Amino acid sequence: MAQTTPQPLSSNAPATLVQRWRAWWRSLSPVRQDRFAALAPLAAVLLFMAAIVAAFWYLRVEEGEREQEALRRDLEYAQQRVRLRLLERQEQLMRIARDLANQDMERTQFDQRAETLVSQYPELQSVTWIDDRGQVRATHSAPTIAGSQVRVAGEALQAGSLTADTYALTRDLQQPVYVQPESSANAPAPLLQLHVPMNVQGKFAGVVLGEYSIDSLLRYATPTEVLARYAVTLIDQNRQVLAGTPLQPRGRAAQWMPWSAKANEYEVPVSPVGNGLVLRAQAYRTSLGVVGSGLFWLVGTLSAMTAWMLIATWRHTRRRMQAQNALVMETNFRRAMENSVLTGMRALDLQGRITYVNAAFCQMTGWSEAELVGQLPPFPYWPESEYDNLHARLKEELSGKTVPGGFQVRVRRKNGTLFDARLYVSPLIDAHGQQTGWMTSMTDITEPNRIREQLSASHERFTIVLESLDASVSVAPLGSEELLFANKLYRQWFGSHTGGHLQLVAQAGVLPTAPSSAEDEDGLMGLPTTSLTSATSENAEIYLPELGKWLEVRSRYLSWVDGRLAQMVIATDITPRRLAEEQAARQTERAQSVSRLITMGEMASSVAHELNQPLTAISNYCSGIISRIRSGNITEEALLTAMEKTAHQAQRAGQIIQRIRDFVKKSAPNRQLADVPTMVSEAAELAEIELRRHNVRLTHYVAARLPQVMADSILIEQVLINLMKNGAESIAQAQRPLSNRSVELRVVPRQVEGQDGVEFSVQDTGKGLPQEVQDRLFEAFFSTKTEGMGMGLNLCRSIVESHQGRMQAENLYNGPEVTGCRFSFWLPLAAPANDTADTVANAHPPRTNA
Repeated sequence: MAQTTPQPLSSNAPATLVQRWRAWWRSLSPVRQDRFAALAPLAAVLLFMAAIVAAFWYLRVEEGEREQEALRRDLEYAQQRVRLRLLERQEQLMRIARDLANQDMERTQFDQRAETLVSQYPELQSVTWIDDRGQVRATHSAPTIAGSQVRVAGEALQAGSLTADTYALTRDLQQPVYVQPESSANAPAPLLQLHVPMNVQGKFAGVVLGEYSIDSLLRYATPTEVLARYAVTLIDQNRQVLAGTPLQPRGRAAQWMPWSAKANEYEVPVSPVGNGLVLRAQAYRTSLGVVGSGLFWLVGTLSAMTAWMLIATWRHTRRRMQAQNALVMETNFRRAMENSVLTGMRALDLQGRITYVNAAFCQMTGWSEAELVGQLPPFPYWPESEYDNLHARLKEELSGKTVPGGFQVRVRRKNGTLFDARLYVSPLIDAHGQQTGWMTSMTDITEPNRIREQLSASHERFTIVLESLDASVSVAPLGSEELLFANKLYRQWFGSHTGGHLQLVAQAGVLPTAPSSAEDEDGLMGLPTTSLTSATSENAEIYLPELGKWLEVRSRYLSWVDGRLAQMVIATDITPRRLAEEQAARQTERAQSVSRLITMGEMASSVAHELNQPLTAISNYCSGIISRIRSGNITEEALLTAMEKTAHQAQRAGQIIQRIRDFVKKSAPNRQLADVPTMVSEAAELAEIELRRHNVRLTHYVAARLPQVMADSILIEQVLINLMKNGAESIAQAQRPLSNRSVELRVVPRQVEGQDGVEFSVQDTGKGLPQEVQDRLFEAFFSTKTEGMGMGLNLCRSIVESHQGRMQAENLYNGPEVTGCRFSFWLPLAAPANDTADTVANAHPPRTNA
């Protein structure tokens, strides 16, 4: 494989780099060259300053690392000293525990040895002998220990305390255990406890408790040379200082020299105790060395002043360049704006000669700039028919008589077409404040004129439609008597003022709306906070005596063209409809009377039979009395009894005749508070005559304590009689056996659609209703009887609905077999006392009887 030897660098390489740099420099624009020329010295000064700061920072870091290394060595040496001192005391306590366990030491000897240890070693504050039951056998404490920490012989360890818990742990581990009680602000100086177990032939015999003063341990166990160079402290695992005085945080000087803000410190745990006792050393603050020297601040100040001067020079040059660029950009912007706008611009001198036109003006007229500049009137874009008018306009323009809103003219394009334009004129002022001509802007308004004409035509059509309506339309703002709009019919009825509008609103009253809560209302206006213009209109029928007309009034809120909230009222003449409704009501009343007569005609034989019973009884009583009087075989008491029975039968016959007369007589509807049990009993008494004729048994149930209803008693009785008679006829046609021939009438309270009412139901045991009959059951003139007129059920439903009730029919089934039919209807309860009059008035509008 052939090897290639490296070629030496050409001697022309530096020259090539210089040539490339020169080519790059020349390729830059003058603006960028000026920018680089201004920024290069500034960059050099900043780099120099950064180099100085980096050098000082490096020296400071080196110095800090040396201090940290010396601190670490010294603190580890101090930790070894503390560890050795703790181990020596632990060995001494273990010898005492061994002697106690072997019973080689009595209590007096324990006191002597404990006193020797406490007096000889200042860090040892107390030595306590605790037996296997947790009671203190003997103790000796230094005089410097707090009274609350002195233990008394014979007392037991307090349950739940840290000493008791450590005692239990030592018993379980059978090894010496160190514990550091938690320190608090109100407690005395904390003590370090050492629990040394005692074993007697493998059994736990208690502990020897040694308590150390942490402050004395730090003072006497730490070498003096370490204490002289550093702030040494003992801290617990929660970073709380147990002994010693830590250094305070640096002050405001650290804000100017952040590299010296943190003092050198090092921590190492005391090995016999563990992480519960940590030895920490903080280096005392020394001089700042090279960082605080005057050379550093001198170099920094000079570098900052040089950088400030370069920045000021660069900013001055930059402002000049910005002004130059702004001038170029403004010129280009104005030129681009003139070329892009759709408004034509034309400049005239004081003699009326065209001196300037923009691109839009040329596009509008079709003439080029060269063809227009320098032209004198008449101009090429003037229509020949408008010369005189345009000459007059130009003369006014040159004389300074300009119209602020501009004026409209006709302009001719180069191809001969014409368009409408609006011209606006303003004077041209030079830099010395002298007028040099006139500037005219021209806008094509052909399309706006066309739209305006269409809007005018649309408004005219809209006005014609509203004026031709057969309804009165008026619009008025809320809280004002101004009439915003009124059509022809409104003006004919009420004139051109708002009196008629307000009268219609006031007489129509408050239209029914959904209940609102206080949260749905604006506290400032008292109006709903939701959009009123989206609400659906409501109807109200009123009568105006001055017009002699019934009007249907509809109103709704809308937002007028000026943003105001307005109310539109539409009033339609419904007098013919009301007359027709009244006539229909009169016809319905006649039909109801006819229906009652037909019903009584069908029940004539039954009624005659019913009357025959009391009349026969009267005749028998009278004959018996006459015969006994003639025979002289009667007492006064027997005569009185017979006469009372005769009077009762006569009263019964009179009641039957009076009830039939009341039922069939023609009368206007009379709705009043009616007692439901009374209506049911009277209807049942009349219907029972017909039901007995068909051998049908009648049972009725009326719930107790039913409230009164607002109804016409005769009409409701007519409905009940008709339904019970139809049920009896259905049973007769079905040929049911005698045991299964019954009609049941039930009246119970019921709530329908959230409204309380009373339900009437008539249930028979007939053959039910076929589906085709159910679909047409309530149609007028529809009947399943050959002799029927088809008006009974239709009238019944009309009567119920006129009482704001509902009627329905359904078949009763026993499996697939039809066992009867059930007709039911319900009536709402009577309104409260304060609303009864309004309810009756609304239910019965004024009618004229024939």
